[in-house]
Amino acid sequence: MNGIFAIEKPSGISSSQFLLKLQNVLMNSTVFSKEIQRATAERMLQYQRETGKVPSKRKLRKVAKVKMGHGGTLDPLASGVLVVGVGTGTKKLSQYLSGTVKVYESEALFGVSTTSGDVEGEILSMHAVDHITMAGLKTMEQKLVGSLKQTPPIFAALKMNGKPLHQYAREGLPLPRAIEPRQVEIYDLQIFPDSLTTDHGYKLLRPTTKESEETVSELSHQKNLLTDTLYFSKQYCESQGWDSENARVEPPLVLSDEEMQKLVTKGDEYRAPLLHFKAKVSSGTYIRSLISDVGKAVRSSSYMVKLIRCQQQDWALEKHNVFTMEDFTENDEAVWTAVLEKVLEKGASVDVKHEIIEAQKAFSSREQELAAQAQSDLNRDAADTHTVKENVSEGTGTKRPLDDEDHEKSATASHQ
Repeated sequence: MNGIFAIEKPSGISSSQFLLKLQNVLMNSTVFSKEIQRATAERMLQYQRETGKVPSKRKLRKVAKVKMGHGGTLDPLASGVLVVGVGTGTKKLSQYLSGTVKVYESEALFGVSTTSGDVEGEILSMHAVDHITMAGLKTMEQKLVGSLKQTPPIFAALKMNGKPLHQYAREGLPLPRAIEPRQVEIYDLQIFPDSLTTDHGYKLLRPTTKESEETVSELSHQKNLLTDTLYFSKQYCESQGWDSENARVEPPLVLSDEEMQKLVTKGDEYRAPLLHFKAKVSSGTYIRSLISDVGKAVRSSSYMVKLIRCQQQDWALEKHNVFTMEDFTENDEAVWTAVLEKVLEKGASVDVKHEIIEAQKAFSSREQELAAQAQSDLNRDAADTHTVKENVSEGTGTKRPLDDEDHEKSATASHQ
């Protein structure tokens, strides 16, 4: 099997780890085992023709597994659409690494900034939240939509001098130079009505030990999302007659005594205002940076607590053309093989959810037919056994069914 399909990655696992789990599932299937055996045999013959020697296991390692790759990493925290290439389909993954449109749904909390821009980072600062209004928040749908300059977070896989940015951060090393803002496109931004609610289950991050407080203090002096320049979109700035894209926003507000008292009094029961939105963006857009920008734009700070990639190019959760791991692990191989073959052939136009259900019905029907046939065979064998009687032919000891003439002769002999 060769081609492209999409699967929903759950939160809490890296893209590479999840892909490895999927690879193991596929390798243990009959259809892929046969493919691996074929590829291994071809490689052995090729190697023998070229060298006259028998290849070692190491030489066969590359073809002794399902060749797979993905078209765009999702953070461990994130869930959603992961585009997967299998076999020769891996050669097509490059088209998903740049220039593709993606849709994300995210939730964040106002009032705190972190080193990574999400719940897994260290706290950098805390700011006021009581002044944030829905009216002010909705203006982000104009201010941030369009061609936008965005500075990638320090905790990113983006490389500088051949080294990922996050490695500099984790090793406490200074960056060789400042992170340059990049141009991205925000095609659409929808702030959901439940934004600013405190009726949710997310606890607000806060320093828990003296050591973590010292780490926060040290990190706060480094370049981070909170200190990055805030930009509004080129289109919005032009509509305002501004000569640059630098956002004209006052610094974040410090916590008031009243807000601080609320934090202390409620402790872990405190709930910060929620930011809930959906964004349609270009490749290279960092949602954590977008969340940070929203926080700074309303004179506060914010960090991500949930992220779902809803769509990548034509693969979308709402189109039901995305597999789940359970489709492979909780169904008979015959079920998912039929659907996967169709997706690899026809692409994102296939409704995976519908096809899985139909394949399950077909498989169940075949199982019932086989069971009925087996029962019918058993009944016929039982009937044959009941009607067949032992008849020893003259001098041979063979057995054969009795016909009508045999019955008559048997009856006559009995009477005599």
